[in-house]
Amino acid sequence: MVDGPQIHVLVATQLTSLVQFRDNLSRDPQLKLAFVASQNDAREVLADPQKRTDVFIIDNALGDVFGLVRELRLAYPHLLIVLVDQGADFGTPGHADEVSVIPFENDDLLKRIKRLTEERSLETLRTDALPPVRAFAKSLRRAGPGTSKTQAAVEAIKELGYDYVAYYGIASTSQPELKLGAQIGPDALTSIAPPKQDLYDTLAGWVAQNGHSRIIGPEDQPNHPFIRQRRVQSGACVPVGTTLRFGVILACREQPNAITQQNILVLELVSAQLANALARQTQS
Repeated sequence: MVDGPQIHVLVATQLTSLVQFRDNLSRDPQLKLAFVASQNDAREVLADPQKRTDVFIIDNALGDVFGLVRELRLAYPHLLIVLVDQGADFGTPGHADEVSVIPFENDDLLKRIKRLTEERSLETLRTDALPPVRAFAKSLRRAGPGTSKTQAAVEAIKELGYDYVAYYGIASTSQPELKLGAQIGPDALTSIAPPKQDLYDTLAGWVAQNGHSRIIGPEDQPNHPFIRQRRVQSGACVPVGTTLRFGVILACREQPNAITQQNILVLELVSAQLANALARQTQS
C-alpha cells in the first residue's frame, strides 16, 4: 500500500552510480523514479510537458552541476532540487533546496526528498486550503451537541469535492468497535453503508488504532467495502483525535487516484477541528 500520492523523481547521475541510486530510492513505493546520465538528457526530460518531475536529484559527479542548478532554478522556480555531493564534508544548498553528502547512509537522500515534498504541500495548504477549513470551524461552532457536529464535519468534507463521506466513532463496548455516526452521499451508498467496522481487519480500524492517515484504492489492504467493491475508486481515511481518539473519517471519490497528499492534509485539519469540538463536548 502506498502512503500518499506518488512523488515523481528525476535522478541525473553517472551510469556507474545509477544502480546504487535506484536500489536505495526504489525501496519507497511512493517514489516514481526516472534516470538520466547527462545534463542535456536532464534538460530534455524537464522540458517535456508530458513528463512530470516533482524532485530533481543531480549528482555532483556529472561535472559543473552548479551552473545547471542555477539554470534550472530560473527556468523552473517550483522544481525541488537536491544536490548530491559525496566528496564534500558538509553541504550548503546554494541554489539547490537541499544538499546530501551521505545520500545512502540512514536513507539520508530519501528523507530529504520526503521532507521537501511535505513542506511544499504545507506551503500550498496555507494559500489554498485554509479558507474552507476556517469556514468549517465556523459551522462547527454553530452545530449543536451530539451527532450534529459529526454530521457538520461530513457535510463540510463533501463540499470539498468528495462523493461519499462517513464518520465512524469508537464505541465503548465489551469488544471495542467503530460505529457509523454520520454519513453523506448518494442513496445507493448511504442505504447499504456498514453500520459497524471491526478494529482489527478494516481500514477504519487500522487508522483508529495506529493514528495514521491512509490513501487507498480497490487493490489495497486493509480496505473498506465501498472501495474494495469499486463502488468508488479512491478513498482516504484519517483519524479524529490524537492522544484521545474519537474515531475516523472516511472520504471517497468516484475517480481512481483522485486523492492527493494535499487532500489528506486538508482532511486532517478538518478532523483536528472536529476532535477539539468533541473533546470540549465531553468535558462540559
